Amino acid sequence: MSGDVVGIWKVPLPDGLYIVEFQHGTATGKRVVIVNDKVSDMFLICSVLNMLIIILLTIAYLVVQEVFRSDWMFKLVGDQEFKIGQVPCVIKIEPISGFSYQYSLVVDGKPLEEFTKRRCDRACTWTVGGEHRVVLEKDTLDIWVDGQKVDAAGEFVDGGTETHFTIGENVACIKAVSSFNRKEGLIYSLVCQNQVVPPEWEC
Repeated sequence: MSGDVVGIWKVPLPDGLYIVEFQHGTATGKRVVIVNDKVSDMFLICSVLNMLIIILLTIAYLVVQEVFRSDWMFKLVGDQEFKIGQVPCVIKIEPISGFSYQYSLVVDGKPLEEFTKRRCDRACTWTVGGEHRVVLEKDTLDIWVDGQKVDAAGEFVDGGTETHFTIGENVACIKAVSSFNRKEGLIYSLVCQNQVVPPEWEC
């Protein structure tokens, strides 16, 4: 792991749980965004000219600290945009004090914490056999298996609905029944090979 790593976040999406790593060289201005061990964007902000500017600003710092701090932050703070698939993301770099910075991730226009909570409210996730990830989108009733949206057939049954699909060669079913609680809404459960699969919490 690089010594410039300043932030690591987990982003739950229908097609997978993504790990975002951000490297920020506060001496050089280097920015690297890595998603699931793949470099998403690399921004080498400081060219040779910028390095000369930083040297001059460092000298100026000894004389006028406040002027230097403003110029320095102009080079190092701000937003870094990238995408996970088609989902827009922004890493915000903000000064705390002196040469300290705080980093936060915004996903689809929302802070990661808020985005994750909304995802947990609007989706159900299961892991089958320790290897297959199944996601149900409650608002669209789309079903994803291992990052791919799959065809499914739904039917009404006594007490609720059943949606049938396959996981590899195995037949699976998501059952929906009423919780009789307006806040909680429907209760979803996944059955695969006649076994109820416990839910996975990615919040």
